[in-house]
Amino acid sequence: MAQITAALVKQLREMTSSPMMECKKALVEADGDIDAAIDILRKMGAAKSVKKAGRATNEGAVMAYVSEDGSKGALAELKCETDFVSGTDNFKSLATKVAEAAAVNTPTTIEELQACPIDGETVADLITEGVHNMGENMTLTRFARIETTGGYVSSYIHMGGKIGSLVEFAVTKQETLASDAFKAAAHDVAMQVAAARPVAVSRENVPQDVIDHELSIYRAQAAESGKPANIQEKIVNGSLEKYFKENTLVAQQFVKNPEQTIEQYLAACGKELGDTITVKRFECFALGEED
Repeated sequence: MAQITAALVKQLREMTSSPMMECKKALVEADGDIDAAIDILRKMGAAKSVKKAGRATNEGAVMAYVSEDGSKGALAELKCETDFVSGTDNFKSLATKVAEAAAVNTPTTIEELQACPIDGETVADLITEGVHNMGENMTLTRFARIETTGGYVSSYIHMGGKIGSLVEFAVTKQETLASDAFKAAAHDVAMQVAAARPVAVSRENVPQDVIDHELSIYRAQAAESGKPANIQEKIVNGSLEKYFKENTLVAQQFVKNPEQTIEQYLAACGKELGDTITVKRFECFALGEED
């Protein structure tokens, strides 16, 4: 049986805003598995919310690079030992160079990215130089790359490199891509992804296993209410609808204007430009948080 430490209980409490004793009970029942403990608390109705940031570990930065024409971009997560180094311009510049190498080349693995050329050197060589110059061990942990044909890629870095996003847009008129209004809207949506952390572009893009998992939680919560089966089903459907609104990008309230959803915001921008603007896909990394 796993040891339930005070630190683990504290982490779960910070992530769920649940009472300390409920957190400990859930961890005991889940044998120390924090994800399973979160589900237990949610089924009990004890978890008011779940903060992903509680999972983040280690120091480093997530940085982005997008080509000047917006046709390709990449995110790169580079780890180091201390926040002193991770907060320096030199470290962030190095992480940005790694993202640039990922964008302008076509790597599919960390090993391929390490071998990619940038400024006459390989990424691996650049990182080794960074280790010598900054005096800390560094690890390239992950990257994401988006390339588009006839579309546009925008990025946003939040909290100085703690969260990074990359978003691909499609339009019907190429002149739209040169518009300052479009670029501002694309930047806003990339900021939305970093700030609100959606799980998918729309409800149609949410993986079925994620939907099934949420339904299992909502059914357990509804059963706890003791209400008739038909009322329970309405509760479940309402909870799922709320999940889609809060966790799919186009249905989310726009962080800069909660009176609009992202879908409405892009529709208004598109109308102004005489075009249709669509979000195709996005990538989002939070430092230290696994995929």
